[in-house]
Amino acid sequence: MPNYEGSLDAVFQALADPTRRDMVERLIRGPLSVSKLAEPLEMSLPAVMQHLQVLEACGLVRSEKVGRVRTCHIEPAGLRTAEGWIGRQRTAWEHRLDRLGEHLADQEPTEQGSAEQGSTS
Repeated sequence: MPNYEGSLDAVFQALADPTRRDMVERLIRGPLSVSKLAEPLEMSLPAVMQHLQVLEACGLVRSEKVGRVRTCHIEPAGLRTAEGWIGRQRTAWEHRLDRLGEHLADQEPTEQGSAEQGSTS
């Protein structure tokens, strides 16, 4: 499992940066050339390339070069790594909250009964 945890760490580390999150969000809508991906960003093309290298290294993005144009694509498997971990955490917390709700529901009649006994005295 170390490879899985390492890739999960790399995915979350990559997504921790707002510029990279923006790039991922834009690539989810469809492939873009590096120049189109860089257009709205206020940074140099080499800086954009560094962000893309991080996204590629963790498996969130892949790119291909045809002629002089490098096109970037989202890599769904990379996103599924993070989604799977988040889903497991959500399921665990929902289960815990359900158990807490059941516990509290079981406690209500006892507390009401003792409150009624206290008021009749």
